[in-house]
This record gives sequence, structure tokens and C-alpha cells, in this order.
Amino acid sequence: MVPEESCTVAALHVAKATRLPMRAVEAVEVEAGRGIVGDRYHGTRHRHVSVQSLDALAEATELYGADVPAHLTRRNLTVSAGTVPREPGALIRVGDVLLQVVRVAAPCKLLDDTIGRGAQHALRHRGGSICRVLEGGTVRLGDPVDLAARGTGPDGAPQQSVDLRGHGDRAAAPRPVHAAD
Repeated sequence: MVPEESCTVAALHVAKATRLPMRAVEAVEVEAGRGIVGDRYHGTRHRHVSVQSLDALAEATELYGADVPAHLTRRNLTVSAGTVPREPGALIRVGDVLLQVVRVAAPCKLLDDTIGRGAQHALRHRGGSICRVLEGGTVRLGDPVDLAARGTGPDGAPQQSVDLRGHGDRAAAPRPVHAAD
């Protein structure tokens, strides 16, 4: 397995609307508090960027017995290695962009239609996370990724993650999100 220090952006995918096919792109503009410009979830409250790992896709492929293509999982950003954090409040740095995990991205039954019967089961616990954007910028293929990023708190002090529980943010609860959403 590749050390997480060398984790990079392996794939970027966007769709202009729900249920439209994902298309691969080389770069995306990401706006703080809004998400990926041109993606179906741009401007939503918390579902700005979905992140998955090639390591998790490799595990799903082994379990499924056939290829699980990144674009068919309907995630925006695929990282080259490592485990995508699932805990609400965890931070992920992608180049200049800072993401905060909101909840787990659970695979939905539609994956059995798009990938094949059994794909949903193979992706269970391997579907990545849904994140909000704290700091925007441009994300390009090959950009470095830090899956255990540190941000700064309101006082400017470094912090590794932000505890979202008990702060009135219902969307921060770790509830599943369906892949075709």
C-alpha cells in the first residue's frame, strides 16, 4: 500500500444533474460553502464533495469479483491510496482545498443496476464520505491529498478535526447517503 504522505487525486468526476452520467475531468473549481462548480450538488447546504479511495475500490473489486469503476460509484473525488475518514468533523486537505467530513457516503441499490448485482454489498463500508468545503480553490488530477489534515480553530490554533456532534448541525450526524443522489 502507498504511504498516505504520497496520496494524490487519482480521478475527478462531475455530473450536471442527478442521475446524469458522471464525466471525468482534469480539474474542478471548488467554492467554500458551495462545492464543485458545475456539479449537481453545487450550492447545497452540506453535500459539497464526495470522496472515495482506490484502496477501498480495490477491496470492493475483490469482494465483487469484477471491476468497480470509480465513475460508476458517483463520487466526485477518488484518492490514490489510504482510508477516507468517516468521522463527522474529520478534515481532508486536497491541494489548497480543505474539506470537512459530514457523513458516510453509503452505496445505494442503484449500484446493482449500473455496475451489476452485488455491487452495493461490495461497496458497503467502502463508499467514502460526503464533505463540505471549508476552503475553496482548484483541484487537479495529481494534487496531493492529506487524509488526516489539520485546520485552524476560531482562535487560530491548529486542530485536527472539528467535533460536529451536539452543535445543532443535524446534517453532521453519520447517516448514509445514497450513491445515485
